[in-house]
Amino acid sequence: LSKIASKSHPVLLWDIYIYIYSTSIMSSLLQVLLRRRQGGVVASSALLRRRRCAATISSIPQSTTNSSNAETNTNTNTNTTTRPFSSFHSKQCFNKKSNYLKNFHKNINQYQYQYQYHQFANSIRSFSTDNKESDTTNTNIDNDDDLLQLLNSPRESMPFDVLIVGGGPAGLAASIRLKQLCMEKDLDLSVCVVEKGNEIGAHILSGNVFEPRAIEELFPNIDWRTELVENHSSNATPVKSDNFLFLTEESSYSIPNFLLPKELHNDGNYIISLGQLCRWMGAKAEELGVEIYPGFAASEVLYNEDKTAVRGIATRDMGIDKNGKPKETFERGVELRARQTLFAEGARGSCSESLISHFNLRKGKSEQTYGLGIKEVWEIPEEHHQPGLVIHTLGYPLQSSVTEKTFGGTFLYHQEPNLILTGLVIGLDYANPYINPYKEFQRWKTHPDIRKHFEGGTCISYGARVLNEGGFHSLPKLTFNGGALIGCSAGFLNSVKIKGSHTALKSGMVAAESVFECLANSNVTPVSETFEINEEEEMKEVSSYEDAMKNSWVYDELYQVRNCHESFARYGLLGGLVYTGLVTHVTKGREPWTLFHSKRDSEKTEEASKFEPILYPQPDGVLTFDLLTNLQRSGTYHDDDQEAHLRIKEDRTQIPESVSLQTYEAPEQRFCPASVYEYVDSKLVINAQNCVHCKCCSIKMPGEYINWTCPEGGGGPQYQVM
Repeated sequence: LSKIASKSHPVLLWDIYIYIYSTSIMSSLLQVLLRRRQGGVVASSALLRRRRCAATISSIPQSTTNSSNAETNTNTNTNTTTRPFSSFHSKQCFNKKSNYLKNFHKNINQYQYQYQYHQFANSIRSFSTDNKESDTTNTNIDNDDDLLQLLNSPRESMPFDVLIVGGGPAGLAASIRLKQLCMEKDLDLSVCVVEKGNEIGAHILSGNVFEPRAIEELFPNIDWRTELVENHSSNATPVKSDNFLFLTEESSYSIPNFLLPKELHNDGNYIISLGQLCRWMGAKAEELGVEIYPGFAASEVLYNEDKTAVRGIATRDMGIDKNGKPKETFERGVELRARQTLFAEGARGSCSESLISHFNLRKGKSEQTYGLGIKEVWEIPEEHHQPGLVIHTLGYPLQSSVTEKTFGGTFLYHQEPNLILTGLVIGLDYANPYINPYKEFQRWKTHPDIRKHFEGGTCISYGARVLNEGGFHSLPKLTFNGGALIGCSAGFLNSVKIKGSHTALKSGMVAAESVFECLANSNVTPVSETFEINEEEEMKEVSSYEDAMKNSWVYDELYQVRNCHESFARYGLLGGLVYTGLVTHVTKGREPWTLFHSKRDSEKTEEASKFEPILYPQPDGVLTFDLLTNLQRSGTYHDDDQEAHLRIKEDRTQIPESVSLQTYEAPEQRFCPASVYEYVDSKLVINAQNCVHCKCCSIKMPGEYINWTCPEGGGGPQYQVM
């Protein structure tokens, strides 16, 4: 403790003592309160969700940065280099006591995850349906054979009727609707949600002007707005003023609302924090009996023997060092098996993409196309705040002419009591490899008609995430034996409306109703009674889910605007606006033709020789910021000593230096919103610890040479108000 205090503020020594003493007491209470199940001890989801387990702490780990003077280490998995991000917290985190404690708690949580995972695995081991004796914590490795045997030792398992991968809007809506139906029909199905973030909402990022249609269907008798304020101090601010601007470099032109598509009218919508809404929904789900396990990353899809059906997922092994060897904290991953597994990982989810490839779910469909959303949250003086103001812009800086084919725009929302939610979305099918989306966003804030909104304000949060923009044409087949895709794992975002939360919620609800009907009619005994799933039990395909979605208002929405995104890619800004206006005002989707897109976003990048480098203004530190400063506001953290989760595909190791750098001038240095990738002496350096889990690199890399895998559970950003 003295060592810790000497490196920061000695006056905080007693805070550290009190913190560890209180968490030690809480740990003891948790162990006493563990409930019993079938003769074995299993921690209840409500208890597991609370991050108060004790940890033995010898030092606080240092975060890492891509400082060019930092020491280099060899990454044996990717043939690239990873370097310590030693200055990550050096600028701000020790300036005030509150900031120190916040970062201290974040670092201590990494030890808590390992302790909690060990406790969770032991709980499952005592409950497991497998009669296997395996000691996965023995790290006395004498040779490679012993290492291989340990890393491939049997995993314990736990069965559920329905398993949901992802604690976002779709996954939580599905779990809640399932439990509502259980109560209505007096059938006790076990429902589990696993989430890779350290808590529900930690990895949720969205604009967000929220359309309440779906949530009011889910909770017809609950005032969700009031409860959101009372339980999470987060306001759902009604939209009062809706403006759409076309920007030039020095001026702006307002587009009258009557000329805009009805999809861009926000009457009756609310400005919210989607992360806080998910936290509220998570609490509602637990009240209904859903078991929620945040901090556990689904790293592998489990199939039956002939690979024709999904049987669940396996969580990632914990406690493996950066060289791929088990540490003293090693715990084998846990298998979560289910009769139906719903994948709600969001856009470009790793398990979902694996399933789409394995079952060829996109056969006969257009390639999915994506956008990258970059967002900041500001606090401003209340006298400058305009509650309910919504502004969207086109033009500067992404489109310099009416023929420009770069798809994208910006948003600025005033949320009560004094917050501004602002950001930029750019289609990842852009051609110019010199575009830097983060710097385009910073440049946009300096526009005379935009910068005035930030006067006297402070940026408090930053983050980024990709979103689906392919729409109707890119929807894959939704079901397969043993499971289904829901929410943005499938791609239900309406890119003209710039909204996807309401469609994600609805897809989760529809999937839940179809799955419940299937299980209720199959005459199987719920897992809550048998505590097991028969290995011989048939894994059914709930095809009624896709049929129900086709008959829902979600498909009606997406079908009407199915050609709009591609019209911008083909005809440029003016042509896209004219086409979208024609479709939304006149044809309403009844045009007899289809505009398919067949290329992936990575294939749309053109050679750097066709373009001139873009010179961006230097950040001023008040309105605009360098990327590493902003990255601190995301709360991103990964344990340095773990296997890299960003890996170059084995058959594409030559692409970074010979193709990306030589032909495209290394666009990954510019499009990544977390400064993960850089070239030092013409050698690629991957700073995986910076990753905000946006998934952009798996989409836009030349040749898609990066394989994005889940890091240890609990890692990544720690969003609070996104």
